Amino acid sequence: MWKQFYAAIKQLLLLTHQTDENREQIKELRHQVREFASAIERLAYEVRRIDEKVDYYARNEAQERENLNLRVENALLKSGRQLPPEEPNKDATD
Repeated sequence: MWKQFYAAIKQLLLLTHQTDENREQIKELRHQVREFASAIERLAYEVRRIDEKVDYYARNEAQERENLNLRVENALLKSGRQLPPEEPNKDATD
């Protein structure tokens, strides 16, 4: 009988100790989960920020290409007006 009582008390103390260890592990795991969640939030923010930059640069690049095309077209139009007048063909007047 005392043996069973001793075994039960020993089991109770062991389970109490394991429960305390489990509580500490749960506390540590919750802390890690909060840290991971925070890190994920920071990463998501950075991804959004980079995505916005990519969009901005893509729009800017498209605008720059359009401006370059307009400048080239403008230069071509101006150069057409700046051609020297045609000289009469000497063979045709002879």
